[in-house]
Amino acid sequence: MFIEPFVANEFMRLALFAGVLVAVTCAIAGTFVVLRGLAFIGDALAHGVLPGIAAAILFGFSGMIGAAIGSLVMMGGVSVVSRRLRLSGDTAIGLLFVGMLALGVMITSRSRTFVGDLSRILFGEILGVSIGDIALQLGALAIVTVIAFLARRPFLLLCVDEGLTNTSGFSSRLFHNLLLMIVAITVIASFQTVGTLLVLGMLVAPAATGALFARRISTMILIASVVGAISTYIGLLISYHFDLAAGASIVLSAVLVFAICASFSEMRKAVRENDANEHEHQHSHPGSHFR
Repeated sequence: MFIEPFVANEFMRLALFAGVLVAVTCAIAGTFVVLRGLAFIGDALAHGVLPGIAAAILFGFSGMIGAAIGSLVMMGGVSVVSRRLRLSGDTAIGLLFVGMLALGVMITSRSRTFVGDLSRILFGEILGVSIGDIALQLGALAIVTVIAFLARRPFLLLCVDEGLTNTSGFSSRLFHNLLLMIVAITVIASFQTVGTLLVLGMLVAPAATGALFARRISTMILIASVVGAISTYIGLLISYHFDLAAGASIVLSAVLVFAICASFSEMRKAVRENDANEHEHQHSHPGSHFR
């Protein structure tokens, strides 16, 4: 029941392997998304690639090319609107997010043949991944890992304070854009597996779980990777046995794991606070337990 689906079906083995690669890639990028507070722009990037993918498919090009162009337009547009028009970053992101999403829906509405493609773009097709898709995801993981490793110190400073990043000799703007780039690479590489609509869940939920327990970035990435991999395994099993959407099952599993861990963390915190209060009470009334 727990192993047989992956032993008997090659597509399940490929899906599990691809899902674990996505989980690790999203864990690395998602750690900095959570620490930096970039969930909104991560969501905007995940949806902002939709018109690029739709246009690429419409004209017979690879969806990857369209996703790359869409992410570049999204990041460039946010930078221009926030810098030139003196609007807040959230306002710029919201404007571009809504505009790009609307444009994508308009493009997909032009043809009935987009119905299947739109579903695949939004929700992924993890049970249909190929060796080529896995190789692409592996390449994305390698790029994201190298960038995160080389830029780990300025990324950490950026998550703490932009001013601290600048005074430490690093350009906050440069490394902020570099951070957005690894998020974009993660989204572009992962949309074929879990879809643009669900990739944010894999970026945020496992990393948020890691943030509950970790005190170091490396530990947080490790926990997020493990949570993402376990969620992939559980989600695929649920999808297989109950005939449910695989991508959605994986992301929902990741969110449920976070909810369980968050509840455990809160209960543990409450127990510690209760023990501390009892200890303080005993010390403040040293004779109260004697009759």
